[in-house]
Amino acid sequence: MIKTIIENIKTIIVALVLAIIIRSLLLQPFYIPSSSMESTLLVGDRLFVTKYSYGYSKHSFPFSPNVFNGRFLFSKPSRGDVVVFKTPSDNRTDYIKRLIGIPGDEVQFIKGDLYLNQKKINKQFVKKSVINCGNYKFEVNLYNEEIDSNAIYQIAYSTQNSMSNTEKFVVPKDHYFFLGDNRDCSKDSRFLSSVGYVSQENLVGKARFLFFSNEAEIGNFFTFWKWHKSIRFERILRKIN
Repeated sequence: MIKTIIENIKTIIVALVLAIIIRSLLLQPFYIPSSSMESTLLVGDRLFVTKYSYGYSKHSFPFSPNVFNGRFLFSKPSRGDVVVFKTPSDNRTDYIKRLIGIPGDEVQFIKGDLYLNQKKINKQFVKKSVINCGNYKFEVNLYNEEIDSNAIYQIAYSTQNSMSNTEKFVVPKDHYFFLGDNRDCSKDSRFLSSVGYVSQENLVGKARFLFFSNEAEIGNFFTFWKWHKSIRFERILRKIN
């Protein structure tokens, strides 16, 4: 009896260690609780983030243990990547946004257009739509934005009261500038007091693909008896662009 209990404890410990290793070094699941990345990511989406994409920092590990500073095996992220990072304001909360500016870049909105290093970023109108902003719905124009030839993605601007002009943001050394795809419903690097420029140490990983998605108002991952109504089957295993 005692031997069986000991073996079970050993099995549990091994399973926990393996789970921590996988979560820290390879893949980590995340849940989307807000609409700041619509229509790329919807509330209720669950996705996997690759932890090895940009190397490792203390934020790669559970509870961000203060065992070392900086990053090792660092690989630079690219403009257009969808990235999970720890917010600079508390170094604890996970945010997911799109990388727009790398160190040394100048980022600015002028008359509703995004400028990078004084060059207007091309965007092509797709259609009008209605998307979420918290508990509200609002009409938007959807565009395909092309920050470079390898990064084309869809963004949304409100048809009314859209952010038209900003100051010029100059991205500091070893920092990055992020925007939400739902441009008028996103707390991101434009808000220097709450998010601002994100240190490369705060990068957690790159968002790769959805593994589950459901209408949060109807049910969740655990209410399996509602899956036939709540699951967005067309989003499962979708690659994140």
